[in-house]
Parts: sequence; C-alpha cells; structure tokens
Amino acid sequence: MGTFAFKMPDIGEGVVEGEVVEWMVAVGDSVKEDDPILSVMTDKATVEIPSPVDGKVTKVIGEAGDILPVGVVCIEFEVDGDGNASASAPAPEAKVEPAPAPEPKAEPAPAPAPTPAPAATPAPAPAVVERAPGTKALASPAVRQRARQANVDLNFVAGSGPAGRISHADLDAHIAGGANGASRARPMGASARVEKNGTEDIKVIGLRRKIAEGMVSSYSTIPHFSYFEEVDVTALEELRQHLNATRPEGAPKLTYLPFIMQALVKALDERPECNALYDDDSNVVTRHEAINLGIATQTDRGLFVPVVKHVEAMDIWQAATEMTRVTSATRDGKATADDLSGSTFTITSLGRLGGLGATPIINKPEVGILGVHNAKDRAVVKDGNIVIRRIMNLSSSWDHRVVDGHDGASLVQLIKSYLEHPATIFM
Repeated sequence: MGTFAFKMPDIGEGVVEGEVVEWMVAVGDSVKEDDPILSVMTDKATVEIPSPVDGKVTKVIGEAGDILPVGVVCIEFEVDGDGNASASAPAPEAKVEPAPAPEPKAEPAPAPAPTPAPAATPAPAPAVVERAPGTKALASPAVRQRARQANVDLNFVAGSGPAGRISHADLDAHIAGGANGASRARPMGASARVEKNGTEDIKVIGLRRKIAEGMVSSYSTIPHFSYFEEVDVTALEELRQHLNATRPEGAPKLTYLPFIMQALVKALDERPECNALYDDDSNVVTRHEAINLGIATQTDRGLFVPVVKHVEAMDIWQAATEMTRVTSATRDGKATADDLSGSTFTITSLGRLGGLGATPIINKPEVGILGVHNAKDRAVVKDGNIVIRRIMNLSSSWDHRVVDGHDGASLVQLIKSYLEHPATIFM
C-alpha cells in the first residue's frame, strides 16, 4: 500500500486559490476515481473536484471557509501500489515513550460501603383538572386565606380534588415549586411562554461570503440612485395568456420576465449608457452592444446571477427557453462558470413576494439594475372612471457616477411604455 497526496488543482482562468465550501468525504471513506470529494469556490464559480484515484481517505486539509492555494496538498489517500508519497513527504512523528508506571503500593482493603437505604417511592402526582377560562378556582376559605398570605393566585394552582378543587396539599405542592404533583396549572386556553437565551454562531463562508463582499463593495463605492414606477400590464397579461395558449410545442410557458427582457432590449438600444460596465481603477465606462442579462436567482445555496447572453438576437421564445435553462441549472447546482459570468445588466425579481418597492443593489461593475415586483389587480382611475387594472411595480437603481438620474428614469419610462403597449415590443 502507498500514499497518494493530491494537490489543489489548477481550475483555470487565472484562479490561484479557492475557498473550501464542503468536504464530501471524511477520513476513513473509500472513494472511486472521479467521485466528488471537495467543493471549492473561486471568484468565478463553485467547482466540484473529483477524486484522482481509487483509495481510502487518510487525511483532509482545510475546513469549510479556509482558503487553499493552487498546488498545495489538500487530501491524502491510501492506495494500492507505491502512490506518490514524495509529493507529500510528511515528517515522521516523534515517538513518545510512556513514563514507567510506579510500582503499586499495598493499600489496606477498603471497608465495605454501607448498603444505602431504599429510596422512598414518590407518591403519584395528583390528577390535574383544567378549568375553563374565567372559571373561579374551587377551594375552601382556609386554602384561600393561605394562598393570599403566600401571594399565590389560585387560578394557577392545579387542583386534584373533585371538579379540580384545590386542597392544602395542592397549595403546598405549588408553593414548593416542583415537588411531586406540583404543577403550575394554567387556565384552559392559556399558552406557555418560555424565555429563550440560546445563540447560534454561523460562519460566513463560500457563496454567502462572496455575496457579502460583493454587496459591500457595490454599496460602499457606488452612489446609488433609485427610481420607482408602476406599470399597467393588463394588456400584457391578455397577450401572455394568448401566447401561452397557442405556444409552440416544447416551448416554455411565458412569465412576465421574457417580455421585460425583450422590452429592455429595445429600451437599452435607445439608452446605451445604461448597458455598460464601469472600471473604477481606470475610470473607464465600457458600453456594450451585446445585451447580456443577469437574472438574479435564489437557490438553496444562496443568491446566484446566471446570464442570458445576446438577448438582442433572440425572440421571446428563445429568451424564455434560455432563461429557463440557466436558472434551472443554477438551482440544480449544474451551472457552468460561463453561465454565471458576462452580464451587462441585471434583473432581480421578487416574484410572488411582491412588495411595493425596493432599492436593489447594483451588480458591480454594471451601472444599473431593474427590480420586478408582483402584478396585482388594483382599483385605478382611468378616463374618469374607477376600473380594475393589473398593476406591476418596478424598482431600479443606477450608478450615479456615470448614469444621470434623468437617463435612468428615462429607461424605466421606455420599459413602461413598451409593457403597457405590448405590441410595440415586437415592432
């Protein structure tokens, strides 16, 4: 048998280190070649690293949250053959000889321990009779007087007598606070309230740490300007229902997002300053012709932003299909690094959570973000009459260093116009 020392591999794309997200094996586990052993997060994505050999895990290096440079040994296996022990070459452990035990001294025989007396069998607890709310506790005048002297509310004393009548013994048990049969009875319908003082420490690692770092960087360096608007999507809802009823075979069911994506394509074409990336270090704004839309997606592992690329070249069915693909892959943990990079503008949807508004944080280095809220039927005034219309709220944030408030608001107004007159989206 030999030892195989496995080094953190070069994941590519200039990555020089990775954060341990999760060890999928433990010391003593037997693995096969290509079995996943380690999940590592880089600046690009989370990557699962497979086992290079068949063997038994003898050592793992690094815990969740630790940063491991590329090229350092991260795990060792016991394998058939010679292995590659030279790659690890651990120093031999120093042998510690145990100190010789002193010769035992003769000790006098201990005196036999006295046989303990059998413990008294506790008396069974008296049956507790709950009283209906507002019902006066039953007790003799003598018991009531004792209760007043002891500052005890008889409504909270368990009575073991007929119909829940409280005896002197019941009162004694209650005052003792926990003796056999002493229960702090509550009127029927009352609920127990218990103070809680526990805490739980949760280490911020992996994706959550990356999100935290990104949000801090964005919010601390970008002066956010936010703008809100409401959109009448009644006509859009009718079109959506019609298209879903007549959609091509195999096509996904349309939500509002594909329409918003198509509206953004037209609006960003008129406001190219909003489809851009800002390099803080060089003070250069790069406007993009390609419209690569990030779709903020909540998963069990945290918030990811998969990207639908070149939406400008897609029709609504293609946009919906690709959005479904990248978001589903992200939720399943199968999104590639390419699926999670390259956005020029981001949409964040609060979906069914709704809300009246939000202040979304810009996905740096982008210069704008659009927030979509739930569409609801509301009573509105139209042509002097109160009518029911379907209304959707939009939120937006802009990098005020490079996008003027007027320009950001103009883009939202263009989107509003296209969504309220959905035929214009396709013209």
